[in-house]
Amino acid sequence: MSGFGPKVKKNLKAEINVVPFIDVMLVLLVVFMIAAPMMTQGIKVELPKATAEPVDTKDDEPITVSVKKDGGFYIEYGGGGSKDESERARPLHEIKDIVSKVMAAKPNTLVFVQGDRSVNYGVIVELMGELKAAGAPSVGLLTDPPSH
Repeated sequence: MSGFGPKVKKNLKAEINVVPFIDVMLVLLVVFMIAAPMMTQGIKVELPKATAEPVDTKDDEPITVSVKKDGGFYIEYGGGGSKDESERARPLHEIKDIVSKVMAAKPNTLVFVQGDRSVNYGVIVELMGELKAAGAPSVGLLTDPPSH
């Protein structure tokens, strides 16, 4: 029994090992960096370029009506519909009905038009007229900032 010496008590250290925590946080950061661009929704249109100040959308989700190159109308509203619903072209009278129902429930909802740059000006004006008739107090036009 000569191999066994007197037992020496070791002092315990009460420290937290943060290395695993940092590893987990870095993995989560990478996951969110990859997933964030995939979460953007909307109809792909080529917006015209213009200088304008951004609009404050407050707390309400705005209504965005998009017009693609082919003249199809698409509506996006945070309060209703799935992603598949917002990717379906709708006739103008259906857009007007949806907007009038939303405006009756929430009269301060902002309404934006996002028109492709190659869409005929008359189509955009007709859409804006129908949105005004549906009860939208004002209709904003979405643009991309000019590249310098």
